[in-house]
Amino acid sequence: MKDTFWNKKKVFITGHTGFKGGWLVMWLKSLGAVVCGYSLKPEKKSLFYESNIAEGIDSNFGNILNYKKLEKKIKDFSPEIVFHLAAQPIVKKSYTHPQKTITTNVIGTFNLLESLRSCKDVRSVVIVTSDKVYENQNLIRGYNEKDSLGGHDPYSSSKACCELITNSYRSSYFSKDNKSIGIATARAGNVIGGGDYSEYRLIPDLFKSIEKNKTLILRNKNHTRPWQHVLEALRGYITLAKSLYIDSEKFSEAWNFGPRLKDCKNVKWIINKFRKNFDFEIKEVSNNKFHESKLLQLDISKAKKKLRWEPILSVVDAIDLTSEWYKKRGDGERVSKIMLYQINKYKQKLLEKNYE
Repeated sequence: MKDTFWNKKKVFITGHTGFKGGWLVMWLKSLGAVVCGYSLKPEKKSLFYESNIAEGIDSNFGNILNYKKLEKKIKDFSPEIVFHLAAQPIVKKSYTHPQKTITTNVIGTFNLLESLRSCKDVRSVVIVTSDKVYENQNLIRGYNEKDSLGGHDPYSSSKACCELITNSYRSSYFSKDNKSIGIATARAGNVIGGGDYSEYRLIPDLFKSIEKNKTLILRNKNHTRPWQHVLEALRGYITLAKSLYIDSEKFSEAWNFGPRLKDCKNVKWIINKFRKNFDFEIKEVSNNKFHESKLLQLDISKAKKKLRWEPILSVVDAIDLTSEWYKKRGDGERVSKIMLYQINKYKQKLLEKNYE
């Protein structure tokens, strides 16, 4: 039976011009949702413009630090479901621009939550943070939702602060004044997929090097991360939002969404897999200028048990889908068509595995 939950649901998304935001908008549009986006204007070369993400939605350019503008847009649109993705998401940039990182991530989250206090129709809120919110001790096991929050760098600490602010608002306002509002945080792994043009990220750097015929500089080759395709993380957000809408009290907490532990691979392993699909040169260098954790893995047992969410793609599947996206784009295929094709293929795989 086709799931019609999202049909005509009013959904507000911050950060809709970004990589994950663009894929989320495309997926929700395919489910019949009425989407309103609020985000900074993206760079000219972006997934947002390439795939015409704005088509069929209420797309707004604005800074989440502009409280009055954000509050007015939320009040005017009056969403039922909210996804908060707007952030400064790059660890390396947080070292060079700590004030911007902390202000955008912390005050931006505060502004959103404060704006939602007077939103009469809101039922479900998903605040996207990061797998880096944990106090990283390079543990072999995956971090679970009960582990201590921390953050060595400004980005990680800012996202840990977002967790604390969300919990504070949930306890002080959303659970006491109106128990029908569900609010949760989502901590996903390192997402990959077509259309990510961010700076200082492995896969975007890889395809920039191919496009410009330059050697890829490979730093921290032995660092291990929880790699997953963007659609896996987004399915976690979507599943969580729906669950919050149906039962706010049961699901209003923190959730991990990551790959199976066997799919957590080091940087060099990932690059070598891409070299089977593309021809490029690499140069390995040591990078001690900025601290980054050598090992990071997530325990997803809670999401598997309580949300019935678990990965259906392996890390090789994620690499193959990403490679397919860039190959088709390189052959001149329309980007929105590629995205919808991959979303529909993913949804079909979910049906085959008896997931909604």
